[in-house]
Amino acid sequence: MGDGTSQQLKDRALIISAAFLRSIAISMMAVLLGVYLTQLNIDLGTIGWVVTAGLAGATVSVVLVTVFADRCNTRWLLCLMAWLSGLGVAFLAFSDAVPFLVGASFFGMINGMGRDRGASLVLEQAVLPATVTDQQRTGAFAWYNVLQDIGHGIGALLAAMPILLQRHFAFAVIDSYRVAVCVVAGIFALSGATYLFMSSAPFDARVQNPFRAVSEKTKRILVRISILFALDSLGGGFLTVALISVYFHQRFGTSIEVIALLYFASRICNALSHLGAAWLAKRIGLVNTMVFTHIPSSLLLITVAIAPNFEVAAGLFLLRESLVEMDVPTRQSYVMAIVAPHERTIASGVTHLVRMGAWAIAPVFAGSVMTDVALLAPLLIAAGMKIAYDIMLYFSFRKISPPEEIVTFGANWRGFFGVIWHGLGWIS
Repeated sequence: MGDGTSQQLKDRALIISAAFLRSIAISMMAVLLGVYLTQLNIDLGTIGWVVTAGLAGATVSVVLVTVFADRCNTRWLLCLMAWLSGLGVAFLAFSDAVPFLVGASFFGMINGMGRDRGASLVLEQAVLPATVTDQQRTGAFAWYNVLQDIGHGIGALLAAMPILLQRHFAFAVIDSYRVAVCVVAGIFALSGATYLFMSSAPFDARVQNPFRAVSEKTKRILVRISILFALDSLGGGFLTVALISVYFHQRFGTSIEVIALLYFASRICNALSHLGAAWLAKRIGLVNTMVFTHIPSSLLLITVAIAPNFEVAAGLFLLRESLVEMDVPTRQSYVMAIVAPHERTIASGVTHLVRMGAWAIAPVFAGSVMTDVALLAPLLIAAGMKIAYDIMLYFSFRKISPPEEIVTFGANWRGFFGVIWHGLGWIS
């Protein structure tokens, strides 16, 4: 994170700081959301609709950002999105009427995934490469994600706030949850204020009417990779933090404070894995790192679903979390690397749009499957989808290299056996 001019360092630090604060709010809300709604006597099917509404709102925001962001004052747009999220969360704290909950979730873009996947992320990922060189890009994305996951971990810990308020300040149960939700709203507001201190430099490479600026080659790449990302995200939509929290709560009787600690630990595992991903990508390439860390994480997800007790399930879940996010900084870096600088906003927007659309659809089905089939069914469905995605991604993009890999990696480093060979060489 120490490379670049003084202004680049400042802009990069502000981008990462805003993302850090936003990740605290998103994670805290995601852990609270499912249990908070059950405290309002909302059934699982309706909770699925509330989660879907939030993801649908985030999807709409991604569409608007993709089409119009290059024609707007981006700094104020980033502020507006953060403040809308804060307002939506605040509204969520003061009603138990289902239509109001669904509406607040939609307009507040409330993210039950527990991961930062909205429109702010689209813009941040488009401008972050402007603050680094090609060789530094994956490392910058790794640190960007490290700080986000630390924020996710802090947010998961803060989700235990209702229990503390009940035990030490004699709050009523529902009041304690509402206070915690209001704290989330305040963190969103603070995140939005951070953007006010950025310069305009990271946005200078972007162009008016980005659709006309995208080459035919980039369009073909975006179509192929977006279809694959949609499959991956459809599987991920079965694994929202809100629904997985309900899974642990109902299957094992796990309390909210234990779930909060579990998610804190998982985010620490995620954060460390991002740095490992950057290190590994320099040695075996971005695509290989994405695929050959993601498949084992999906296999571990199956073991979580069939674990006999919470202790075993939690251990397997944390092991899975040590691998599952290694494809995130590498994926972000890869997409930004294989398109031209002036195409980054549209590339980031389109790929996030299809991911958000798939995430928005899945929770409704996940809630229904948990109710009508089995609590563990969404985990098995998600694992199958994600493994299929990894296999197709590898065979579709293994020959398309980012600029820094064209010279660094040759044919000897392609494929699964290349990964194993290099790993054995490192061990020896």
